Amino acid sequence: MPENIDTHNRALQVNLDPRFYGTFAEIGAGQEVARWFLQVGGAAGTVAKTMSAYDMKFSDDIYGEGSRYVSRERIQAMLDHEYALLIQRLGEKRGTKTNFFVFANSVSARNYKGTNECHGWLGLRYQMEPQGEPSELLLHINMRDPSNSLQQEALGILGVNLLYTALLGPKDADEFFASLVNELSLDRIEIDVIEARGPEHGTNDAYVLGTKLVQAGLAQAVLLSTDRTLVQPSDIIRKRPLVVERGMFMHTFPYHRQMLEESLRRLQQEEESERDPILLPELSVNPVAGLEAPDEAETLRRLHELRGLGQPILLSRLPEAYHLTTYLRRYTNEPMRFVFGVSTWVQILHNAQYHNLMGGLLEALGKLLAGRVKLHIYPMPAEVYRAALPDDFATRAKVVVPAEGLVTMESIRFEQSVQHLYRYLHDSGWVAGLSPDEI
Repeated sequence: MPENIDTHNRALQVNLDPRFYGTFAEIGAGQEVARWFLQVGGAAGTVAKTMSAYDMKFSDDIYGEGSRYVSRERIQAMLDHEYALLIQRLGEKRGTKTNFFVFANSVSARNYKGTNECHGWLGLRYQMEPQGEPSELLLHINMRDPSNSLQQEALGILGVNLLYTALLGPKDADEFFASLVNELSLDRIEIDVIEARGPEHGTNDAYVLGTKLVQAGLAQAVLLSTDRTLVQPSDIIRKRPLVVERGMFMHTFPYHRQMLEESLRRLQQEEESERDPILLPELSVNPVAGLEAPDEAETLRRLHELRGLGQPILLSRLPEAYHLTTYLRRYTNEPMRFVFGVSTWVQILHNAQYHNLMGGLLEALGKLLAGRVKLHIYPMPAEVYRAALPDDFATRAKVVVPAEGLVTMESIRFEQSVQHLYRYLHDSGWVAGLSPDEI
């Protein structure tokens, strides 16, 4: 397990190690990372330069013009510029005995009115031997604290963790991820993109890194693009209508594609939008009670199968479906449709899983259907339905379904109180069954 060393002592250990020397370039939330190294003592042995080009004109003149200042492209430009400058100015003087590094961040911390998306990019380029090929780490983060000062504090801690972990920390992948969030929690900082390259990193496989982020609890969800890279969710789903298919995806069948396409057709009949909807299969590594959580190897297998659908994939740690609405509403207020197989629908209406909510099933449905959300329910063959649920689920949930043929939304019979609720949702237009030509 990683050493439980506080932020002060992590920064001090880096400062007191004579091998490392470099630059800190920070934009958007003060110079909170550099401040740690400057105040703990011994900074002269570590800090070559600190800078903060807040003004856009200054930033453009130094790093080149870009469309966005808080972006992967901007953080890459900062690393390129500062690293080249470091080698140019100090390479001849101390390059044979020094491991150079550049730390950079560009963030949008909470503004005065509290109206902005609070997120940022962090980058670290570093050598582990003099004149060696550098390695590189890039992170995209969401800052969850309610005030600017708390976000700055969390950013400073994360920056120290990133430097300490890369330069002096554990090499085991799981311990590496735990070390990144030392003295932090998911309530404060969420890391939903990580890229790792160079001699110090064995893999930059987005499926592997994304799975580790979610299973280690560093992110509520990560978004995998069709080209197998991790992307910040707002790049794809910001202000877009969504069709989200939630499932365990133990195997990906042709009807999974049909579910998305049929739900999309229904959405386009129900709502008009200026932008094309995004189709988004979502897999949770933390399913509701009674369903077995996939381990890392099984998650990776399912992700590779899901890639065959040709859509971005959302990998989450969200157990109950209602959490999805809250998560996705960070990025879009456009219409959303959740399309579920019948097995997922009967789980959603199983009141016993909502013991943590004061309002139980009613509260869960209220959160799930918040805003412009509707549910589309897709039929399943009876044998597929049974395989998707725990053996005793029908007894516990008091659900009756056909023994063979198709299980449809209309052919299910719940206990009386839930049946009345289901009829209300259906008759009010919140829930609709899909009727594909074939399955």
